[in-house]
Amino acid sequence: MKLVDCRVHQKVKVLDIAGEKAIRKRLIDMGITTGTVIFIRKMAPMGDPMEINLRGYELSLRKEEAEKIEVEPLK
Repeated sequence: MKLVDCRVHQKVKVLDIAGEKAIRKRLIDMGITTGTVIFIRKMAPMGDPMEINLRGYELSLRKEEAEKIEVEPLK
C-alpha cells in the first residue's frame, strides 16, 4: 500500500521508499525511513498536499512524494 492511499487519522509503518536517488534522499533527510511510524493528520480535498505526523513533528507531503512511500497499516 502506498502512503497516498491511506485515510485520515490512520497510523502506518514505512516499509520502503522508491524513486530517484535525489527524491529518496530528500524523504530520508526529512525523517521518513524504513520502520518509521506515520500518522496521517489531514488531507487536502484533492489529496494534495497531505499533512503527516512523524518523529514528533508535522510535515506536508505532495501527492507525488507520497506515492513513492510503501507502508503497512498499524492497528
